[in-house]
Amino acid sequence: MGGGFRWIRPEVYPLVAVVATALGICGFSVGRNLTTHPEVRINKKDRQAGYLENFKGEKYRQTSLHTLVKDCSPQVFVSLNEAFGSAK
Repeated sequence: MGGGFRWIRPEVYPLVAVVATALGICGFSVGRNLTTHPEVRINKKDRQAGYLENFKGEKYRQTSLHTLVKDCSPQVFVSLNEAFGSAK
């Protein structure tokens, strides 16, 4: 009687991992947009201020990932591109 029935089958674990990862990424992006996006205003005082004409939102745009990769080459396989793309 005991142990023969499983609530979650082992085949479902990868699906649960993918869905949990997707929900985590979604939650992170929603939280980031709610807290740091310049056009999102939660409280009434900020909403009554109206539209900010010249606000650029540098803090929102310059994340730590952007500052890390801003000087890197946008290529994925740099050595492969150099090997096949160099004019000899």
